[in-house]
Formats: sequence, structure tokens, C-alpha cells
Amino acid sequence: AAGGKALAIAAHAGEEQAVKNLVERSLEAFGRIDIAVGNAGTNPHFGPTLQATTALWDKIMEVNLRGAFLLSRAVAPIMERQGGGRIIFMSSIAGIRPAEDLGIYSVSKAGLNMLTRVLAHELGPAKIRVNAIAPGTIDTRFSQVLVDTPEIAERIVSRTPLGYIGQPQDVVGAALFLASTMADYVNGAVITVDGGASSHGDLA
Repeated sequence: AAGGKALAIAAHAGEEQAVKNLVERSLEAFGRIDIAVGNAGTNPHFGPTLQATTALWDKIMEVNLRGAFLLSRAVAPIMERQGGGRIIFMSSIAGIRPAEDLGIYSVSKAGLNMLTRVLAHELGPAKIRVNAIAPGTIDTRFSQVLVDTPEIAERIVSRTPLGYIGQPQDVVGAALFLASTMADYVNGAVITVDGGASSHGDLA
């Protein structure tokens, strides 16, 4: 309605050629890439970390961490030629403090938070800002099993000072801020959007 254009391209976030194709086709369609949002994430293992198979560990790291690395490596040279850009990663408060039964996911997001800071340092001179958003539990398909299990949902709400589970629109403001000129001097930040859950004394 506002006159914007969208292009849908299927791509596996953890596969190098797929990410390369995604970036190349986007560049062909729009002529430049100013903002890249690494939003792909997965978590096929729920339970004690050391009970996971090697394949599950690798899958989580492939999508959550390798995917962010591949996306950044693909878009950074383009942004540098343009004189700057913005990379925004979707992290999690699980990367700040361990989440119960989500150990591997927590490790992958902690790695993503460090990747954010490393790339902010390395790409800053090229005027490429790299930041991350760390949501708490948000009511999406990804977290459906948590939200739809009453005892888990009640525990999440009890550990969230604002007293409710977040909705997707609760994350929008932080994303728009980081993508805008209002965040020109923000680089290497991990912004929590969690209703205060990360301030709670227990595990998330």
C-alpha cells in the first residue's frame, strides 16, 4: 500500500551457495543492499545439552551462527562499496543467560552476540553498523511449543516483570530503530526486548 516492493527467494541460511544466491539476486533486483537482517533460527533439541546428538548440535550452529557469518560475509563488501550499511542479527536473551532445556540454542546465541561485537569492531571503519536484538519469549510459530504448554507459559510469565509473553510487534520498534538514522552511533549493541525477563534471578 505504501508503494514498496518485495522479492521472495528461498534460501537455506546455513548453506554458502544459497546465501550467495540470495544476496546476488537481491542486488540484481534492487541495485543495492543497505540493511541485512539475519533472522533465521532453529532449535530442534529441547532437553539436557549433553543428551543431544552431534547432528543436532551441528544443525543449530549451522543455522543460528554459521548463517549469520555467511550473510555478513556476503553483504559486507557490497555495503563497503556503497559507503556503509546496517547488519541486524536476531539473537535471544538465551544468549545472555542460559535458558532451561535450551542449552545448545543458548550457546549458539551467545556466539551470535560475540559475532555482533566482533563485526562491529571490524566493519565499523567502513561505516557498517552491526547490532543485535535479543528478544525474550515471543509468541511466534518458533516458540509455539513453549507458549502452548500451560506450565511453561506460566513460568515464562512469572519471570517476566511486565507479566505477559511478547508479541511480534513488540520487536518491531527495536528493529526499525537499528535500521534507521536514529541509530547512527549505535554499533556492537545487543538490545534486549524481553519485558524485563533477563533481569530475573532464575533461568530464563
